[in-house]
Amino acid sequence: MNILLNNYHMIMKKITLNVPDQKVDFVMQLIEQLGLEASAELEEIPEEHKAIVRERIKLSEENPERLLDWEEVKDSFNFD
Repeated sequence: MNILLNNYHMIMKKITLNVPDQKVDFVMQLIEQLGLEASAELEEIPEEHKAIVRERIKLSEENPERLLDWEEVKDSFNFD
C-alpha cells in the first residue's frame, strides 16, 4: 500500500509474524501504539492440501510396511 502524506510518498511493506497465542494481545497492543495497521487472522489450509494429507494417511494405513522408522533414518539427514 502506498500512502501520500504532505507531498511525501511513503512506501509500506507487509510482513507476517508467527506469534505464540499467549503473546498475541501484547504484540497487537504494541503495533497499535506504534501507529501501524494490523490484523490477526487465522490462515485457512487449502482444501487441496488437506486432500493430499488425507490421501497420504490412507496410503500409510493401507501399507504400513512402506513407512520408515524415524530412529533408523534420522541420522541419514544432513541439516547443515
